[in-house]
Amino acid sequence: MMKIMLACSAGMSTSLLVTRMEKAAAERGLECKIWAVSETALTTEYAADPCDVLLIGPQVRFRLNSIKEQTKGEVPVEVIDMRTYGMMDGSKVLDQALKMYEDWKNK
Repeated sequence: MMKIMLACSAGMSTSLLVTRMEKAAAERGLECKIWAVSETALTTEYAADPCDVLLIGPQVRFRLNSIKEQTKGEVPVEVIDMRTYGMMDGSKVLDQALKMYEDWKNK
């Protein structure tokens, strides 16, 4: 099972995106755990339940480097494309997470 964590300002705006990603994963027959957290709770959440991929909302893109430091390079971390995020396109964000995971495993 692939574990995908999303982080944004409060964890609220990504909740809808999580639902859409879960639907896209189910339609593809993929077993994924996908959840959203606020960027302020990220360190605690990551320590309690590490993920395979961490995606951050465009509104907290300025925290990308510090989030990468928090995860100590243990997982791939990227910003969700602003347009994809705005459209709440769960399928495209799931594609991004899957590609990140494959690239990470093959590096």
